[in-house]
Amino acid sequence: MSWTYDHTQLAIPKGGEDDARAFWVGILGMTELPKPEALAGRGGLWLRAGEVELHLGVEEPFSPARKAHPCFRVPDLDDIARRLVVEGHEVRWDTALTDRRRFFTDDPFCNRIEFT
Repeated sequence: MSWTYDHTQLAIPKGGEDDARAFWVGILGMTELPKPEALAGRGGLWLRAGEVELHLGVEEPFSPARKAHPCFRVPDLDDIARRLVVEGHEVRWDTALTDRRRFFTDDPFCNRIEFT
């Protein structure tokens, strides 16, 4: 059987959609997708960049993912890092893996995100 990737889901707190849009769409350039009618009332967002789909689901009580994280391979790592820094987000470069450049940051809800 052949597996393919479909999406990753991160939790956000209730009412966090506007902050999520500002981060994922405004800073990082993802596109918001319409949620299916059956799920629209639950809150959250569905996003896409290239072939990558990210779902942000409302979770109560909310607890950020501080260790578990998605990793996004992007075409211009330095540009993403610059945009995040300009908008006041911390970029933590990591050199533990010598075969790739990467950094970590946090979304507005303290969910850990990796970019490579």
